[in-house]
Amino acid sequence: MDLEKLEYNKILDNLNNYTHTYIGKELVNNLIPSTDKEVVKKLLSETTEATILTLRKGNAPLSQIENINYMIKKLESNGILSAKELLDISNILKISRELKEYFNSTLGKNDESFPNLENYFVQLYSNKSVEDKIFSSIIDENTIDDNASTNLKNIRRTIRKIELDIRNKLNSVLQSKYIQEKVITVKNGRYVVPVKQEYRSSISGFIHDISATGATVFIEPMSVFELNNQITNLKSDEILEIEKILQNLSSMLYSYTNELNLTSSTIGLLDFIFAKAKYGIAINGVEPIINDTKFIDLIKARHPLIDKNSVVPININIGKDFSHLVITGPNTGGKTVTLKTVGLLSVMGMSGLYIPANEKSSIYVFDNIFADIGDEQSILESLSTFSAHMVKIINIVNSATENSLVLIDEIGSGTDPIEGASLAISILDYLCKKNCLTLTTTHYTEIKNYALVTDGYENASCEFDIEKLQPTYRLIIGVPGKSNAFEISSKLGLDKAILDNAKKLIDNTTVNIEDLLKSIYDDKLKIEQEKEKILANSQEIEQLKKNLEYDNSELEEQKKQIINNAKLEAKKIILDAKETADNIIKELNDTSSLKNANALRNELNDTLKQTKIEDTNNNNIGIAKEDIFVGMHVSIPALGQTGIVVSLPNKSNQVQLQIGSAKMNFSINNLQKASEQSIKSHTTVSKSSVSLKSLNVASEINIIGLNVDEAIPIVDKYLDDCYIANLPSCRIVHGKGTGALRKGIHTFLKKCPHVKSYRLGTFGEGEMGVTIVEFK
Repeated sequence: MDLEKLEYNKILDNLNNYTHTYIGKELVNNLIPSTDKEVVKKLLSETTEATILTLRKGNAPLSQIENINYMIKKLESNGILSAKELLDISNILKISRELKEYFNSTLGKNDESFPNLENYFVQLYSNKSVEDKIFSSIIDENTIDDNASTNLKNIRRTIRKIELDIRNKLNSVLQSKYIQEKVITVKNGRYVVPVKQEYRSSISGFIHDISATGATVFIEPMSVFELNNQITNLKSDEILEIEKILQNLSSMLYSYTNELNLTSSTIGLLDFIFAKAKYGIAINGVEPIINDTKFIDLIKARHPLIDKNSVVPININIGKDFSHLVITGPNTGGKTVTLKTVGLLSVMGMSGLYIPANEKSSIYVFDNIFADIGDEQSILESLSTFSAHMVKIINIVNSATENSLVLIDEIGSGTDPIEGASLAISILDYLCKKNCLTLTTTHYTEIKNYALVTDGYENASCEFDIEKLQPTYRLIIGVPGKSNAFEISSKLGLDKAILDNAKKLIDNTTVNIEDLLKSIYDDKLKIEQEKEKILANSQEIEQLKKNLEYDNSELEEQKKQIINNAKLEAKKIILDAKETADNIIKELNDTSSLKNANALRNELNDTLKQTKIEDTNNNNIGIAKEDIFVGMHVSIPALGQTGIVVSLPNKSNQVQLQIGSAKMNFSINNLQKASEQSIKSHTTVSKSSVSLKSLNVASEINIIGLNVDEAIPIVDKYLDDCYIANLPSCRIVHGKGTGALRKGIHTFLKKCPHVKSYRLGTFGEGEMGVTIVEFK
């Protein structure tokens, strides 16, 4: 494949910017398009899975790793790894563990959304205990932690103690007049002091070094000689202990060389796959559809190496209605860019990369892509431009098959125009008989005319703005383009007489054809513009339709939810009423009253079983926020009940209502002002309920032994019962204890809407162990 002509190497350079590991970079550098359709589909599926993961969970936890091949060989021969090598392997274990956590946290139960990547993630080996042991034992490549072993810790503690003794002894020596400089120095691993040359015999000890000027000698005083010997011996013990620690750490890895080798390779492969995903996201790419019928259909395709803020998208299709596209138009109009875009996006897709185009763009997996683009003149081989192009085209016509894509820029150029045009047509016919797809650019009118009348061919043109004298880079398929030489020359100021004479020199037939082509081109341009408007309008209509469908479905779902919530709330009210009736029955002693109460309970049971809340479409539902006040009677149409407002609307426009013995929150949009009749009915029922409730509510509740979380709901229910029963006050017995329960109850009482005030008990009332509550 002519990858260099298509600048595929620059794509790989950009892709490399998204890799972290040396393995990932090697895989990028060796990436070539595949000619196997199944392989291409698998590569693209891997990229798609990595893209979904990246968008869903952020970038994978990948970072640089070292080449551990030689470390694996050391381990296989039971060798000892250095501190740096152990850290490198532990880093691989850490990355492997984090990658597995990253992947597993994405998957739901029985999730099979990532079959390709799952095969790679399961190959990763992690060992948290080994990883932690290495990281806790080694601080950096030159430092072993004191706690790596008990013996090492003891050795270093002893060394530090002896070093302190040495410094204390040498500090007294430093006060001597014989000292050149009051500093303690280490020479040959032993502590020494700098002594003036003339006093060298005044201090008893061993000379270890002399300064470059000879003015200073470094003497190890006899007073620290034995201590220095001890440190030297301990340093040797330290080295041996460190070697032992490294041996133990290395031995932990002896059994896992195969796993480590596979894990390292897999991390590199995942780095490569996720790099493809990140590059695809960066270029706003999509997964191309791989078709089986040999066609290319690129929608809003953009050249990936041109600034995405200035690149002009093109729509191009070939292989369905025609197999050979002839692109014409003025120089610098975008013809060559079109060829490169088609070729480059094809090889990118065949490499498993996303392509910068819109969804539903489709490509074919070709067995080869040939490109003759640019000036092939060779000074070294003494070939002219035409000869160099012909060498390349000869190779193409000899090698191309029915499954090849051929891209030829300025076919037949560089020689006599008549001969060049004839030769170009003959070459295209030969390729046509081979059944391959071809895209070519040209300025020759003969080729444009040939494409107009020959089956399998189609013309295309690159739009040029005559007024601004600049190309628009838009590709229009269906009509040939004009060179616009006369128009451009006129705009630039060429004398009219010269232009008129030039036009006379052109055959009238040619002029008529050019005028006809211009008319067709203008009509086609208008059609394309109208087509774009229609497409934009249809997309807007489709979006509006989807929004309406979504809104309707959402409203229907909300309707169902409201009805279900209403039914649940209704049953809750009836259950509460049933519980109240049961409690009353237990307390009543009068036989006739018991009989009536039993009848009431049976009736409530029957009502509970048969409860069906009918939906209502009352358009008058809803109360203005400013009209709500505490104590107000409101009607709840969804429940067919009347309640009393006990709290003003919150931020969500919900109020708390007292309905019987229950308290519930409702939106003010689902309420309406209660009628006089319903208020009267509710008051009668409430009085009856209060009368019954007052028979059963005690003036005191004992919550000793409960924690705050357990006590609050019990106290809340108790205060509701007291309030409904019109009790003026009640006692809450919480005990003294640590005071936590008392504090929690008092915090709750501050927010309770029924409570007027509260206080601790006085002498004879229980003092600190009791709280007296006064109701509003």
